[in-house]
Amino acid sequence: MGLSQLCLVNPIEFPHPTATQFAAGAGDILENATVDLALENALQDCHLVVACTARPRGFDLPEISPEEAAAMLLQHASLGPVAVLYGPERFGLSNDHLRLARYRVTIPTNPDYPSLNLAAAVQVMSYELQKAGFGERQVDES
Repeated sequence: MGLSQLCLVNPIEFPHPTATQFAAGAGDILENATVDLALENALQDCHLVVACTARPRGFDLPEISPEEAAAMLLQHASLGPVAVLYGPERFGLSNDHLRLARYRVTIPTNPDYPSLNLAAAVQVMSYELQKAGFGERQVDES
């Protein structure tokens, strides 16, 4: 979907033996993925970071839609690297990790089931970024 950079932070196992199978033709992105042990290091050069989470938090982090996030990321990409931040599948992003972002992206869902799995969240954001015109522009998916 036009995204070509992937940064993994402290992955449990990487490379994973079956990851390429599930990459749906994006094995080259996995092969070129970067790994960092600390999220702060992975995001240090990013001009804009948006974090995907369904849970409201106890601090001020403006909430935006995926469509708004894509437009902002596109606008800021001309100024430097930008990133979409996702948390681990099991428990999502911590408050400390969310504090590294400028905005909280919430994907509209059924209120009874507000959380999406990681793959679904990445797919929705990838679609919105493509729709906004990212094409081959570089967006760091952390």
